[in-house]
Amino acid sequence: MMDHLLQLTINCATAADAPAILALQQAAYQSEAELYQDWSIPPLTQSLPELQQEIATITVLKACQGTGLVGSVRAVLREDNSVAIGRLIVDPALQGQGIGSCLMAAIEAAFPTAARFELFTGSLSLRNISLYERLGYTVYARKQLSPQVELVFLEKPTSTLQEK
Repeated sequence: MMDHLLQLTINCATAADAPAILALQQAAYQSEAELYQDWSIPPLTQSLPELQQEIATITVLKACQGTGLVGSVRAVLREDNSVAIGRLIVDPALQGQGIGSCLMAAIEAAFPTAARFELFTGSLSLRNISLYERLGYTVYARKQLSPQVELVFLEKPTSTLQEK
């Protein structure tokens, strides 16, 4: 695993990365769509122009091994100095190897003055929840989105980051 992560580079995404990120996003979110039996979730319906707009206006990181894209994550700093993290994706063939953890560390480091980080995932997405809890996030709210889907909201105050 360590050799694998030594070859990992994480940088800011550019407009040129948008097609590859979108393709990876669509592959990575298939498991979520299957879990909820819903292929109309926003990550699967996002258009290339929408993603290009995000890359131009918020922080979007990409993880590469050599020239190949293997992951991405997005975040935006809000007026209350909290950071909303979203769309953490890792190539399905490479999940469970630490790439997601590296991306989360990098996105947190991109906002050194933030008061807290927050994100959400579906309540059935147990691997996601487990990852976020291992990274120091705790559940602070739940919201029923539909009869089939409950969202779980997690947060991490930056004091957690400073204690490391």
